[in-house]
Amino acid sequence: MDKRLMFQEVINKSIEVIKEFEKVEKKKWGAEGAIMELSKQVGELSKNVMMFEGYYMAGRDSIPEYQTSKEKIADELSDILFIVIRIAEHYKIDLEKEHLNQLDIALKHPLMKVKKK
Repeated sequence: MDKRLMFQEVINKSIEVIKEFEKVEKKKWGAEGAIMELSKQVGELSKNVMMFEGYYMAGRDSIPEYQTSKEKIADELSDILFIVIRIAEHYKIDLEKEHLNQLDIALKHPLMKVKKK
């Protein structure tokens, strides 16, 4: 069954998983560990997008570690969201509130009124 959650529910569920990870991780993750993981995940996303869009040499996609799909891209995006939530939780930032605030600011930006030529 496909149950859609509200953004705050996704954050809360992520925090539950973070707490479970903290029980088994060899070293406590601070902001530094989360940033390193975020960098790694962004690299994985970049690699998968480049593979999917055909930026590598012909035949490279026949090598198992260079095979990709929209599902793998989705997995990397999900990993990135998880790490962003983990960083926000570390700093006790209300990510939902801040994201909505930044969207409002973006919509009011003066360049939003400039028409494309």
